[in-house]
Amino acid sequence: MPRLIHALAAFAALGLVAGCTPAPETGRASAAGASPRRTGSAARSPFWVDPASPAARQIELWRGQGRDRDAALLKRIADEPVALWPAGELDPGPAVRSAVASATREGRTALFVAYDIPHRDCGQHSAGGAADADAYRRWIGRFAEALGGGRALVVLEPDAVAHIVDGCTPGEHHEERERLLSEAIVRLKRQPRTKVYLDAGNPSWIPDPGKLVEPLERAGIANADGFSLNVSNFQTDTVSKRYGVRLSGRLGGKHFVVDTSRNGNGPLEGVWCNPPGRALGTRPTTATGEAVLDAYLWIKRPGESDGECGGGPAAGRWWPDYALELTRGPAG
Repeated sequence: MPRLIHALAAFAALGLVAGCTPAPETGRASAAGASPRRTGSAARSPFWVDPASPAARQIELWRGQGRDRDAALLKRIADEPVALWPAGELDPGPAVRSAVASATREGRTALFVAYDIPHRDCGQHSAGGAADADAYRRWIGRFAEALGGGRALVVLEPDAVAHIVDGCTPGEHHEERERLLSEAIVRLKRQPRTKVYLDAGNPSWIPDPGKLVEPLERAGIANADGFSLNVSNFQTDTVSKRYGVRLSGRLGGKHFVVDTSRNGNGPLEGVWCNPPGRALGTRPTTATGEAVLDAYLWIKRPGESDGECGGGPAAGRWWPDYALELTRGPAG
């Protein structure tokens, strides 16, 4: 019982953050917890596994109900490293600090998503974010400080740049957003062992990667370790890799990471929010076979809703039935 209480407390401290946007083939959602397990591919992974994740807690619940087969399937999610999304409305410090400490004890890298930009998600499923620029600076400052000297990888503000490009974010906010992203990269990179990847949407959303180049440059990509692709989306590894290499070439060889958490069956045409029949994708790994592709990662937390669509709960809320459906797919 104490172990379960500790897990629930850690989960509550992080809160639930999410998003889901009707821009072509986009979507977002996530939440978190704290400290790893050593089974399967996770035992060989350089990334930290959260034992207090929704999937891990669901396994305990289902085992208590005699649903051993479903619990065993769900281990395909619970045993893998997945990014943590500290809730934007809360001080991210305690949750980030706890996760980094746990990862450090294991000699691993903690994965995070910083998702609190003002005017987030164009006021849609993940509407919210910091109240203003100064509030965001304080939030990202607390986030960065909590990382300390531990090894961490931060995906910075999913959708933020792509929503500038597609026009969803009103023009009067573009300059401020790019400035805040640039400042956030510099602040995060003051932490000696933190890598930062500025989000660049996905291949289906902005088909021409050239349209992202100038906004990414204005948002400070030069100071980041690279960019991220396919966060919370379903584009295949092949499509994402090809797109990323093209964009990298336009950005002086910048490296990138790809979210493979739910792309095992690729996208479902016309459905970007909680599409049925999807599957887990490539397990988190740094063995990508491409020099400028640093890692395949599970950035979106598999099993957390994209939004109130397709029968799902609010964005970022745990949806065990959807999680179970994902586990019946590929993952390799």
